[in-house]
Amino acid sequence: MSYALITEEPIDEAAVRAAVQSDTAGAVVLFHGIIRNHDGGQPVNSLDYSHHPQAQDFLEKIIAEEEARTGLKLSAVHRVGPLKIGDAALVAASAAAHRKEAFDAIENLVERIKAEVPIWKKQHFSSGSSEWVGL
Repeated sequence: MSYALITEEPIDEAAVRAAVQSDTAGAVVLFHGIIRNHDGGQPVNSLDYSHHPQAQDFLEKIIAEEEARTGLKLSAVHRVGPLKIGDAALVAASAAAHRKEAFDAIENLVERIKAEVPIWKKQHFSSGSSEWVGL
């Protein structure tokens, strides 16, 4: 069973990893999307993530589709609400017999999450201005 979650709480990395680990996995790849202090040449102070009420459904669907396509175990948690520099916004994991499969799977999963899950961020810049991304 897939592990997919949209949450306002800090992400439990161990739970994301545990959801994919098995005796058949020779490789577990974890991706951490971390809030950085800059974007587009501007200093960033913080972010606010908003989401559509069905974002969880989108995330579950993507993980299920990617698991069916690859035959691998995948998991992902995306955080919403106010986040500060250094916080994890997305933690995703893949497990495979070999590292190349695990790396390829995590890259595809993260790209699909960013493109298809209705989550938007508002960046707050040091200048006092802000900008929505992903609308």
